Amino acid sequence: MPIDDKIQELEERKEKVFSGGGESAIAKQKAMGKLTARERIVALLDAGTFHEYDIFVEHSGQDFGMQGKSLPGDGVVIGTGSIGGQPIAIFAQDFTVAGGSLGLMHARKITKIMDYALNMRLPLIGINDSGGARIQEGVNALAGYGEIFFRNTLSSGVIPQISVILGPCAGGAVYSPALTDFVFVVDNISKMFITGPEVIKTVLGEEISMEELGGARVHAELTGNAHFFANTEEECFQQIRKLISFIPGNNTKKAVTEPGETLEKHDISSIVPVDPTIPYDVRNVIRALVDDSDFIEVMELFAGNIVVGFGRINGETVGFVANQPLVLAGVLDCDSSDKAARFIRYCDSFNIPIVTLEDLPGYLPGIDQEHAGVIRHGAKLLYAYSEATVPKITVILRKAYGGGYIAMGSKHLRADFVFAWPNAEIAVMGPEGAANIIFKKEIHKAENPQQMRKLKIQEYKDMFANPYVAAAKGYIDSVIAPDETRRFVSHALEVSKDKTVYRPVKKHGIPPF
Repeated sequence: MPIDDKIQELEERKEKVFSGGGESAIAKQKAMGKLTARERIVALLDAGTFHEYDIFVEHSGQDFGMQGKSLPGDGVVIGTGSIGGQPIAIFAQDFTVAGGSLGLMHARKITKIMDYALNMRLPLIGINDSGGARIQEGVNALAGYGEIFFRNTLSSGVIPQISVILGPCAGGAVYSPALTDFVFVVDNISKMFITGPEVIKTVLGEEISMEELGGARVHAELTGNAHFFANTEEECFQQIRKLISFIPGNNTKKAVTEPGETLEKHDISSIVPVDPTIPYDVRNVIRALVDDSDFIEVMELFAGNIVVGFGRINGETVGFVANQPLVLAGVLDCDSSDKAARFIRYCDSFNIPIVTLEDLPGYLPGIDQEHAGVIRHGAKLLYAYSEATVPKITVILRKAYGGGYIAMGSKHLRADFVFAWPNAEIAVMGPEGAANIIFKKEIHKAENPQQMRKLKIQEYKDMFANPYVAAAKGYIDSVIAPDETRRFVSHALEVSKDKTVYRPVKKHGIPPF
């Protein structure tokens, strides 16, 4: 057969596969406001860079009820391409083919591209849109999920793993995204849950919609399972592209340097009120420090009392961890400790320096927090900071009391540089509470207890709650003016860029669960 005929045959075979589940299935996908698997990949990657593999993989067709059924590509698309010039590996489940259900060959395609990503040290992006395990394939489908989970774990801390939920993701399938670094969801499209509404109704007699049970907002705001929330698929792809620009391709590299405007355009002094009881948005402080005021926040809608995300200083990517006085006065609690600890461990795995902006009254007190396990959750933050070997720079903006002072990247957890503003208050507890305890008798015996209390509060501030006491012990490297913050942080990052830390040899640590 002439080569032209062979090429024509190839194109015809490819066209058949590219048609997915057929016109009606594609129309149904579009009616739900969803792109097809290949359209999603093309929309996300740099134009013309996608190379697809295993196009002609077929379902074996020997399983119960599947004889003679055609499943083009077995319901998943895999390949490689680039985002912003960064090579990446990608897979996208095709809901138009058997609901994107996972069978043996479907799983083998996914694990193949996962192996490529790990061996070639490429970021991996998985677009999930699936009805779950293919029941007809029985234990083969379950085996497929297990093989995926194992590779997620192998790749953790070696290559960035990104999960994009653009449809249902139910049952055992949800554990793969949970094992990855970042999860993206889209409003009214993404669904994640272990057991669906019908099962819950049958077993518990409770009625709930899919959206209420495991919609995008549920996971972005309540559970913390999602790191980025978008209103449309296109907005989601823009978020992914931006994130990729901030992180390195693997754990042997550093993020690409992108020169930007390095001069401060904001007066930090005007952002942060001197009165430690007045709230402000710490994100404005971060924007005043980073190049071009460009900051990408991670888990923005979850545990708002702490802010984490990426920015650049002098073109280099930096991870920020900052207490947020706008929410619960910036206290630490179970959720904020988990959120910060996980982000710190990601930064440490991928050679991203950590800058901590501290302004908190301590841990959130209360029966609910104690019974929710704030001890072990709070310990995760201590563990993460102590374990991290990347450059760690902390700036105490206003107050740092009690265990919160220690947990937020203190010198005692081996921060490389700790700076404090002149009005910073560093103490075991706030001046008001401390004065009431220490000077209780004097206040009680005074002719004017209120006036005496004010005097004793000021006395406590002068004696203990100021940065100079800690600086005298060497716990603060420099007391700096607010407008010197970027200069000191920038220099600290520069001098610590080749930091080397020696730790005891061990298989791995055992962080609090």
